[in-house]
Amino acid sequence: MDTQQNTALKRALAEVPGPLPTSGVIHIVIPHADRFTIVGNHLAQHPDLSCTAVGIAVRIQSLPQGIEVGIKALAARCREGEKRIAAALRELEAFGYLRRVRDRLPSGRFITRTVFCNHPTALVHPRRPAAPQRSAAPAPHPAPAPTPAQVPTSAPAPAPAPVPGPAPGPAPAPPPEPDMSAPPPVPPPPVLAAPPAPLFVPLVPPPTAPKPPPAPLPQPDEPTPELDRAATALLSDLRRHTPQLTLSETDIRHLVPGVAAWLERATHPDAVRRILTTDLPHPLRHPAKLLKHRLTALLPPPLPGAHDLAAPARPRITVTPFQTCDGCDRVFRSPTPGHCRDCREHRSEATRTAA
Repeated sequence: MDTQQNTALKRALAEVPGPLPTSGVIHIVIPHADRFTIVGNHLAQHPDLSCTAVGIAVRIQSLPQGIEVGIKALAARCREGEKRIAAALRELEAFGYLRRVRDRLPSGRFITRTVFCNHPTALVHPRRPAAPQRSAAPAPHPAPAPTPAQVPTSAPAPAPAPVPGPAPGPAPAPPPEPDMSAPPPVPPPPVLAAPPAPLFVPLVPPPTAPKPPPAPLPQPDEPTPELDRAATALLSDLRRHTPQLTLSETDIRHLVPGVAAWLERATHPDAVRRILTTDLPHPLRHPAKLLKHRLTALLPPPLPGAHDLAAPARPRITVTPFQTCDGCDRVFRSPTPGHCRDCREHRSEATRTAA
């Protein structure tokens, strides 16, 4: 008698259609009459969004228009901290659910609006407008004008029976007969209405961008049989150190040029083995792809030569030597011996005076 029995739950389970599964979740669906939010499976089951980001998106979608949804405002409503909320908002912004738009008010002040879209894929691929419904009685189409060949020759109408009465006056003139040689008037062509504008204009870029092609596997500059043999032995020996890296012969032949490029750059085989077998993911699903990525992304540069390691030569500075003046024994700098500047000026003035 101490075990509580939930009769309401039993009654709800009994109303579930079909046999109940032996494992997994069982849904008891009760229709909502008020206070509910429609959430698409593209958000609830998004493969790349974290559960925190999905929960924050559902919380924002359930709030009325105009409510603050900044980091501090959400942190006041949720148990998550500001860092987790900021990371979740960045995820939603990356996949197009959230966008911050900078707008200018009539007063000239700029504000930032936060726009949340519950279905960003519909913005990228707009829906077509529904076709107008036709009425029960379609509008009559104007009948085409008959051609002259189709117009029958008018037959004389039978004369009306005489009616007793006063004597008839002069008979009125008969109406002029239409000119059958003239072509009938052509109706104007129907005016075609412009196609309606799309209901949704894409405002959010596609959630995924094209990925760049992967880098090719490095190749040795001068392939030799020795490098090929050493690279094949190193790859075949990896399973002895790490059983997860058991490669097939096809994978080994494909990866040999990459290992040969490492060995050509004077990398020790133990260093290559350590780089290829350290920090492996669990579980390792594609060992050959992992080794190709590491051989390509972690390729070391070639070893520098002796001339690269030598100290750069200092630039030579030409120094003008000292000279002793032949006239006044003053020391001055000049590439050739002779007189100083003052003596040269004095001798030039004496020469001009003597002349």
